[in-house]
Amino acid sequence: MDALEALCNRVSVGRLIEPGPTAEQLELLLRAADRAPDHKQLRPWRLILVSGDARVALGELFADALQRREPEADAAALDKARRMPLRAPLVIAVVATPQEHPKVPLQEQVITAGCVAHGLVTAAFALGLGAVWRSGDFSYDPWVLKGLGLADAEQLVGYIYLGTPEVAPRVPAARSLDDRVSHWPGPAATAG
Repeated sequence: MDALEALCNRVSVGRLIEPGPTAEQLELLLRAADRAPDHKQLRPWRLILVSGDARVALGELFADALQRREPEADAAALDKARRMPLRAPLVIAVVATPQEHPKVPLQEQVITAGCVAHGLVTAAFALGLGAVWRSGDFSYDPWVLKGLGLADAEQLVGYIYLGTPEVAPRVPAARSLDDRVSHWPGPAATAG
């Protein structure tokens, strides 16, 4: 699949089954992610790969975090939290690792980490894999971030769930860009 086809047709695939990416596919995914736009080539990101039994441990971390955040959480909610990482053979936590730099604002560095996540899901689509970028409470929960080993200055951009699509990915509907794209007429036309 060529790059433009992948960029124009990528869709999220939430229902994922075994097998996960092969070692060769994973290497390609990581290399694609490493090509994210990166001002001054700071590489302000890192990836945490979670597979096999580590997914069970991540689920326990999620359940612990939920119990701490919501002591009244019932068994069904805790069980749901435990099962979340089991929805795919491989989960990749994308971490922004911003650093002080006189020419690269921290926000740009977090955006770079977001581009890493986008590169992962787009490359997965190009390889015929299924992928979905998930966030939510467990991306921001201090207990989870501590459990994953994030430093105080780091941020979790989200989790990329990867595997084989359980059903054929949907074909994206055509969308108009008219309400999202405009042409700036210049400062004279906007002053007033």
